[in-house]
Amino acid sequence: MIKHVHGGDVYSREIDLDFSANINPLGMPDSVKAAIINSVLEFEKYPDVRCKKLKSAIAEFENVGVDNIVCGNGAADLIYKIVGALKPKRALVPSPTFSEYEKALETFDCEVLYHCLSEENDFKIDERIISKIKGIDMLFLCNPNNPVGNLTDPAIMKKIINKCIEQNVTFVIDECFLDFVENKELYSVKPEFDNVVIIKAFTKIFAMAGVRLGYMICKDKYVCEKAESFGQCWNVSAVAQTAGCAALGEKEYILKTVEAVKKEREFLTENLRKLNFKVFEPCANFIFFKTSLPIDRWLLEDKIAVRSCGNYKNLNENFFRIAVRTHAENEALIIALLKIQRTKGY
Repeated sequence: MIKHVHGGDVYSREIDLDFSANINPLGMPDSVKAAIINSVLEFEKYPDVRCKKLKSAIAEFENVGVDNIVCGNGAADLIYKIVGALKPKRALVPSPTFSEYEKALETFDCEVLYHCLSEENDFKIDERIISKIKGIDMLFLCNPNNPVGNLTDPAIMKKIINKCIEQNVTFVIDECFLDFVENKELYSVKPEFDNVVIIKAFTKIFAMAGVRLGYMICKDKYVCEKAESFGQCWNVSAVAQTAGCAALGEKEYILKTVEAVKKEREFLTENLRKLNFKVFEPCANFIFFKTSLPIDRWLLEDKIAVRSCGNYKNLNENFFRIAVRTHAENEALIIALLKIQRTKGY
């Protein structure tokens, strides 16, 4: 049996409110829903294996060349594509972070080294990581980091890039949550260097988790060609390509999302701290906090799911992550936690 190690598992248990998956609380844009419905007869055909129309839309959205884009079946697919295409022998991964980096590397027999982030430093990426960028072939970094939700300082990021160039290391930067960040252009890494690979997805920002669509950007066209040729041909469905083209026209929706998420993130953070949880400063659409209470188990009694982070490397069962949802949902979560505080007597 495959063990589910991510959020969003609403199939094996009865869940009314899911705070375990970090999906845009505004939901899928109406234009995307309409595009899928209106194109349903086209889905009898095989999808375009080259994703030409979708790549053109992404190129305009990201201001990059079409040949610098590879599309995939979500960000996870692209993680496996880049590892499978380049086949690194040794790689460095911060911990805690998204577990699919490690899984992809181990799938292709790559030795995984870890850079442990410290709670005392709020699990931030700092200059200590630079000394470890030696004798490796690949480095993964999630920005904002999942599950912690913090950003890497741009000055630190620049030093990491320079060290990777010096050491001929492929630097894979996961920016899947960056669209939720205010002033994201200050933190986004432009694909100006051959050794930098940027991974993004429609999953979170456009609430398209079930559609499965992501893309990577790299200046090195050889790397793009290698990644694109790895895996099966029709990994990006016609539905996904149609939905992606529609979503990329929703720039106002992204701005509206950032504003709504910021307001609700502040509401949740304030109330979680009132409950005496240790809340790490968030910047995306999820909140990372610490408590010794088994709140995941207790909340399930009210059919509410949160993400226990006990299975993350370098964390334990005292750490949790919750998504920022609608105000009504967020209020329901806080009410449920207050009820737990009252009934469990903590």
